[in-house]
Amino acid sequence: MSQRLKVTQKKSPVGGLPQHRETLRSLGLKRIGDVVVKEDRPEIRGMVRAVSHLISVEEVD
Repeated sequence: MSQRLKVTQKKSPVGGLPQHRETLRSLGLKRIGDVVVKEDRPEIRGMVRAVSHLISVEEVD
């Protein structure tokens, strides 16, 4: 079975780098409290690592 990541936005990207704002949008996060579930792939892991200070991540099945 494929592993999945539950990504929750915890902080606002306002005042941050434009790349971080774009990365959050690419993950499908628009506002604080938004939650998305993504497949655990290297591309997603890279995006999560780039904005790790703005989000929280859990592994789900």
